[in-house]
Amino acid sequence: MRIVLVGPPGAGKGTQAQFIASHLSIPKISTGDIFRANVSGGTELGRQAKEYMDRGDLVPDEVTIAMVRDRLGEDDARDGFLLDGFPRNVPQAETLKKILAEWDTRLDIVLELVVDEDEVVRRLSGRRTCDKCGRIWHVDFDDKQDDICDDCGGRLFQRDDDKEEVVMHRLEVYRHDTAPLVQFYADESILVGIDATGPVEEVTKRALTALRPLEN
Repeated sequence: MRIVLVGPPGAGKGTQAQFIASHLSIPKISTGDIFRANVSGGTELGRQAKEYMDRGDLVPDEVTIAMVRDRLGEDDARDGFLLDGFPRNVPQAETLKKILAEWDTRLDIVLELVVDEDEVVRRLSGRRTCDKCGRIWHVDFDDKQDDICDDCGGRLFQRDDDKEEVVMHRLEVYRHDTAPLVQFYADESILVGIDATGPVEEVTKRALTALRPLEN
């Protein structure tokens, strides 16, 4: 099965991608993983990407797409994959469609994790990270009344990208760049929306239920 997972920051894409890919025995492919693999492997594409990443710039579409094409061409992705974080915009989606058409295949389904923006802000801005062990706690979900990690005694802090104003900006970028992707795949008649609120296990169950008709 060939799947794309989309949704706003804080929707739980990374977590759900891991569960779904494991259930279907297909590789979970994210742009972050691809970037790290190419950079650590010293590939030509990795060297190009690192120049942009070191400057804090976005890696250009052409470099990202070339990496994704290479990754999708590997043996473990031949019978299916789950893409998390790619495509991020309509031009990338159109290019992905062309790549798959060259291989005489197509996407089976695009799962959209649907979550209210207020919930996204609550999820992300409430996170606190331990400066010693790196565990993430939540001021609401973990009922934290202090700034001490219960695991190791480290100090909890709020990462810059979890601050409310930064989260609001990330949502604005998502609306501008990625939300049109939802309409693109709706027009392709392969988009299925999944309610991404509630316990992780319940969201996973909804996603697997949506995929069941496509399983062999």
